[in-house]
Amino acid sequence: MTIVGLNNQRVRQYNKKALMTLIWQEKVVSKSQLARQTDLSIPAVSNILDELVEEGHLAHSQQALSKRGLSSGSYQIPLTGPLTLCLNVTPTTIESQLADQQLSPLGEYAKTHVDAPHPEALLAAMLRICHQYAKTYSGNTFRLAIAIHGQVDPVTGVSQTMPQAPWKAPVEIKYLLEEKLKWPVLVDNDCVMLALAEKWQNPSRQQDFCVINVDYGIGSSFVINQQIYRGSLYGSGQIGHTIIDPDGMACTCGRYGCLETVASLTALKKQARVWFKSQPGMGDQDIDNLTTAHLLTLWRQHDPMVEQWVENGATTIGLSLYNFLNILNINQIWFYGRCCEFGERWLAAITRQISTNPFDPADPTRVNATRVAFGELNRAQQIMGIGYLYVEKALENF
Repeated sequence: MTIVGLNNQRVRQYNKKALMTLIWQEKVVSKSQLARQTDLSIPAVSNILDELVEEGHLAHSQQALSKRGLSSGSYQIPLTGPLTLCLNVTPTTIESQLADQQLSPLGEYAKTHVDAPHPEALLAAMLRICHQYAKTYSGNTFRLAIAIHGQVDPVTGVSQTMPQAPWKAPVEIKYLLEEKLKWPVLVDNDCVMLALAEKWQNPSRQQDFCVINVDYGIGSSFVINQQIYRGSLYGSGQIGHTIIDPDGMACTCGRYGCLETVASLTALKKQARVWFKSQPGMGDQDIDNLTTAHLLTLWRQHDPMVEQWVENGATTIGLSLYNFLNILNINQIWFYGRCCEFGERWLAAITRQISTNPFDPADPTRVNATRVAFGELNRAQQIMGIGYLYVEKALENF
């Protein structure tokens, strides 16, 4: 085994990457702030910043961030270059948020409903949205970042499986869109989008954390030592296919008793439909088209059966997470997805299963104790998370 040491050049590259990472997180920073956060001397930081400005990675402004003492101005990502169009795509909806060169929101978040019975229809809908933005912001160059539900190969940009789609074959999204648009395109999973959003936009996040998306299905993404863990086949985070009951309901993955068959929004609606169809006097109700809003209303009205299904689903999520906590010792978990609308009672049912984490007593200060909470980023921030694929790709070059 060869262990590569750090010569002076590699140390300098590492420090450049560290400064660029902080600037992407803070957007605008001073030289003294960077020195304080990296434990580097002011002269060392100054030399690296001058180099980054000369290379075009940074812009320097004389505007001071503090009125105290002498100021050398501030540093930021240059406001030149391509705009980033961020999309979150399913066969029924496309959410979009445009971002400027610093990955700050430009314009409003939008949600477009689409009818895509086949991949060509979905690609056509994505192209229409891209052309609309190109027309509205004519004169700019663009790059596209796309989050897709299901298993995605981020290297080739292929959507391998999209559980909600009526088709089963892989779709070469990156290649097909780059061919049509002549824009750079990066593609990854929608839970990776949420993890990137938390990593780059939430100042309270830790080096290790997990995001859980409880919606149509249940997905997750793990960030370990500030890096997203994808796995060799890019299937990491498939917590929804944790088997909790081998004799349970059939799952779309082909196995039985997966977490998704009990705790996802799809599973809860299915339980409600089956139950209500068996009840007298429900014949005039449109049970087959039971909506999420209707289910939430019944929950808030304390319907006993809905409460039982929702709390049982939350309990199984908590038990599954408890096992992951024991294996990975990741103690910060953020929840997203429409099931979060069940609120604090739902979250409390999850947390009860995790509260006996055996590692927490080893931290009497509870600085690193388990924290389970709803994600606090708004939807536009969540969608912009996928745009940070370009930031992480750029940082790899340092």
